[in-house]
Amino acid sequence: MTDPKDVLHSYLQQARDALLWKLEGLAEYDIRRPLVPTGTNLLGLVKHVASVEAGYLGDIFDRPSPESLPWFEEGAEDNADMWATADESRASIIELYRRVWVHSDQTIAALTLDAPGLVPWWSEERKHVTLQTILVHLIAETNRHAGHADIVRELIDGSVGHRADNSNVPELDAQKWGEHRARLEETARRFR
Repeated sequence: MTDPKDVLHSYLQQARDALLWKLEGLAEYDIRRPLVPTGTNLLGLVKHVASVEAGYLGDIFDRPSPESLPWFEEGAEDNADMWATADESRASIIELYRRVWVHSDQTIAALTLDAPGLVPWWSEERKHVTLQTILVHLIAETNRHAGHADIVRELIDGSVGHRADNSNVPELDAQKWGEHRARLEETARRFR
C-alpha cells in the first residue's frame, strides 16, 4: 500500500477489528460487566467507539450519519454511550458499529485527505481540521479503547493479544507468566 489514505484507512480498520475481537468467545455477562471503578466494559467500549466514529466521519464533514444515537441527545444520562442497556443486545451494538463503518468508509472514499471539516467542540486553534487529521485522531482513539479492551479482557479470562493471528506477546504458560509477574512485583517493592 502506497496511497496515504489507504494506509490510514487500513490502520483504522485494524483497530476496529481488534476492538471487536475482544468480544469473541465471551458470555453476555462478561462483555457487559464493569471491571474498574469507572465502569469500563467491553460492549460499552464498542458502543462508545461506534458513536465517536459516527460523529467524526459524519457531522464533521457535513455527512451526517444515518444512525440514531439517543445517548448523545440533550438530557441523556452521563456516560450513556459507555455501556449497553438491557434492551441493547451484543448483536445490535456490533451491527451499529459495522453500519457506522460503512458510512465512515463512504466518507473516506468520497473525500481527499485535505478535505476540510469543523469540530465545533475543539479549541478555536484546532477546530478546523482535514480528513487526514480526523483519520489520525480516530486511529488513536480506536486503538486507545482497544487497549482498554485488552486489559478488561485479560481481567475477565486471561486472554491477551493484539489480533487473532498475532498475539504480539510471548507465548508463555501460566507458570512462566506467574514467575514474570512475581519478578515485576519484587522489583516494584524496592521502590516503596
